[in-house]
Amino acid sequence: MIKLIKVKNYNEVSKKAFEIMKEVLDKKTVTLGLATGSSPIGLYERMVDSYNKNEISFKDVTTFNLDEYIGLDVNHPESYSSFMNRNLFSKVDINKNNINLPKNGSDSKLSEEYEDLLSNHQIDLQLLGIGSNGHIGFNEPGTSFDSLTHIVDLNESTIQDNARFFDNDISKVPTQARSMGLATIMKSKKILLIATSENKAQAIYDMIHGEVTIDCPASILQNHPDVTVIVDEDAAKLI
Repeated sequence: MIKLIKVKNYNEVSKKAFEIMKEVLDKKTVTLGLATGSSPIGLYERMVDSYNKNEISFKDVTTFNLDEYIGLDVNHPESYSSFMNRNLFSKVDINKNNINLPKNGSDSKLSEEYEDLLSNHQIDLQLLGIGSNGHIGFNEPGTSFDSLTHIVDLNESTIQDNARFFDNDISKVPTQARSMGLATIMKSKKILLIATSENKAQAIYDMIHGEVTIDCPASILQNHPDVTVIVDEDAAKLI
């Protein structure tokens, strides 16, 4: 079941998302599924601020990230490992041994190893963004609903969308990524998806009101018992 929350702008999306995140973090010993990209930055800023105010702690938090580019050095500023360290991990008291990120190598065994790690934890809250083509994680249209952690060939639209992080040079954008699969994501107890801007409007509409189909991977969330979607006015313009 999808609960939709419409707010005015990005700032309010981040604020509302933090309220939901804090309810989970207040339970202390939790497992979070985390996302990257521009959407969650405001949420992470609020998480760091709350930590600095001694309102929350990450000492007993375990994290699993959704995805990572294949072939991009972990020290590259646009690797998702660097993103998470820059925006959250280096600023809070999380135990580094409790941080789990997909490996950036091309060996399929690395996907199996990550899935095995995940099988030992149930994610209490999985944070998601959504791509303009309806992808969640890096599960592009056509991805099986039964998919587990796997290597993805990124669609041209995804590569174009992500070029803004690589000096708008499409040749610098990796063409593959390792991602939690759709079945992996659906094992989470609770899912929180945040989206802003007009270019996400069609994907949001298709996710909530469209047919449940691999043509819109996010539509699988209609089958999850506890999904909250927070959108700004632009992302909500078709609903």
